[in-house]
Amino acid sequence: MARTLSAAEHGHYGEHGWLLLDDLLEVDVDRLQHEVDAIASWSGDGEWLHHHELTDEGPKLARTENFTPRSALMAHLLTDSAISEVASDLLGEPALLYKEKINYKLVGGAGFSPHQDKPAYPFVEQVLSVMVAVDDATEANGCLFVASGQHHHLLDQDERGCLTAAVVDELIWEPVELRAGQTLFFSALTPHRSGPNRSTKDRRALYPTYNGQSEGDLRAAYYAEKAEQFARAAQGDRVQLSLIGDFEGRPL
Repeated sequence: MARTLSAAEHGHYGEHGWLLLDDLLEVDVDRLQHEVDAIASWSGDGEWLHHHELTDEGPKLARTENFTPRSALMAHLLTDSAISEVASDLLGEPALLYKEKINYKLVGGAGFSPHQDKPAYPFVEQVLSVMVAVDDATEANGCLFVASGQHHHLLDQDERGCLTAAVVDELIWEPVELRAGQTLFFSALTPHRSGPNRSTKDRRALYPTYNGQSEGDLRAAYYAEKAEQFARAAQGDRVQLSLIGDFEGRPL
């Protein structure tokens, strides 16, 4: 049976700009964790992209993206499952996978500055961000903090494409802790941030991003644009993971 949202769930998303559900993952958490372990171990040349950061404990994997062409399980979970059905429900039309990533936030891994996702997503207007918790996400290991009800327009941005200090100070931030296997849907305009992983356990999360079918299949265009921008970008004091400078990790 297709997973559709209740009126109360739609109402929560409309009011707050985010919705947490825990009945969508169609595989055991152990199976998801095993697949993430396998993806993290990939080496050699391929379409997938590994990004690393320097932590106090040495170099660590920070993100992998563009992996669905090589992972049948991930392709199913992100394009043909209850997760994509709910994405379609929230977008009001069939959802297409715009991009996908795994943020590892391993022990000692850095956090993300307060931002909205929309400035990092070219070619598209209506975008839905999703987080599937691979491990428990807690305040100690760097869970998301969101500013509810602030998802109606772009807020003031700084030179990195993140929220200005004045905006950050005005917003009310609340933690959204997730158990492994839970799924968080949030608007690409919902302000969010996360701290570093100061715990003794890794905090991995799967992040698919969707756009509506009416705007077309933009996944290839996104990754082509990202490759072009990364190729001409100068090395800075932070690792570049996105088309905005939200990641606070140190380069190797």
